[in-house]
Amino acid sequence: MDIIHLLPDSVANQIAAGEVIQRPASCLKELVENSLDAGASRIQVIVRDAGRTLLQVIDDGCGMSETDARMAFERHATSKISSAQDLFALRTMGFRGEALASICAVAQVEVQTRKKEDEIGTLLEIHGSEVIRQEPCQCPVGTNFKVKNLFFNVPVRRKFLKTDQTELRNLLTEFYHIVLVYPKVQFTFVHNDEILLELPSGTEKQRIEAVFGKSGGKSYTGQFVDVATDTELVSIRGFIGKPEAATKNAQQYFFVNGRYMRHPYFHKAIMTAYSGTLSGETNPSYFIYFDVAPETIDVNIHPTKTEIKFQDEQMIFQILMAAVRESLGKFNLTPSLDFNREGEIEMGIVTKRCLNRMWSLIRIIILLPVLRRQVCRGGRNYIPRSGKSFMRRSRRIRLRTLLLTRRLWKRILSDMTNILCFRPMRG
Repeated sequence: MDIIHLLPDSVANQIAAGEVIQRPASCLKELVENSLDAGASRIQVIVRDAGRTLLQVIDDGCGMSETDARMAFERHATSKISSAQDLFALRTMGFRGEALASICAVAQVEVQTRKKEDEIGTLLEIHGSEVIRQEPCQCPVGTNFKVKNLFFNVPVRRKFLKTDQTELRNLLTEFYHIVLVYPKVQFTFVHNDEILLELPSGTEKQRIEAVFGKSGGKSYTGQFVDVATDTELVSIRGFIGKPEAATKNAQQYFFVNGRYMRHPYFHKAIMTAYSGTLSGETNPSYFIYFDVAPETIDVNIHPTKTEIKFQDEQMIFQILMAAVRESLGKFNLTPSLDFNREGEIEMGIVTKRCLNRMWSLIRIIILLPVLRRQVCRGGRNYIPRSGKSFMRRSRRIRLRTLLLTRRLWKRILSDMTNILCFRPMRG
């Protein structure tokens, strides 16, 4: 008897939803990305109960025909690509055709949509992958997408959602990932009938200021300097925070071709460029935008498309690090020497780290001979068990102390040179 069979579409969609739709924030991301791909210039997000009860996205994009509205909820139905080669030339946010099918499998969905050339629109209602009704309706151009009672048919997933405060924070985080890279689009975010964010169209710097606001009466973007470089391999632009404005909870964002991404390797490039300018455990804020040829990156390696592989990561690492260092040096934010003045040496910044290390080195120089004699004798409370063991232990301690002394003196000379020459010191 044969036991292998194909799963029903409703079951397959619920399985796919387990990867694509993890919480209300995942649903928000997919719907807003669809609105951007539809060419919307105004997008309104309405949320109730942190997305549990209602998640609504309204846009003024191109809309859909009656047939397209129905087809959009089928698995792997998309207008973004038509062949495997298109995966290496992506310019849209979505391309898999899984999001809407996954959403309607675990929620009660209602959509109203109309194209500009059509006189009437289409109303479509789907509950748990089952079409409840489809009929003509009067609606404005664009798409109005309502997701009600998320995970209503998956009680375990609904039970393990976090508190409303946590889920709202996740919603806003995903919202930031999108609005920061599309400053020309107007966005509104409403939660429980309260407008939390109203973002007009503008420049990237204006959008950053509008999202993160002002702190301490000072402009937030006034703490940043511009970064810009253009090569055949990659074009990089953005803003990096001044070292004195670094905090423990810094805002750090990477974007590539209009898409948010996480990239620890490129983060390391920025931190390397800041080496010697930060104090304590603080981190700099940055907003970096990459433009590369679509065929040189692969975005199809993670369900959320936030992990991206680059064909020339090492080269981009060096370009990014050099661009950040150039911007910091251009605005005199790193220690530097100016030999253009006669008889003068201009120091950019002498950090507290250098001064603290200088005092530590002075104490080490004073105490090193005392410590060496005490260690060689085995410490104050050391009582040798026999003469041979004492000799062996003394020999080992002398050898280790000699090596330690040489290393310390090399570091002392190196650090003293750095301090006297006003060079940034290594960690």
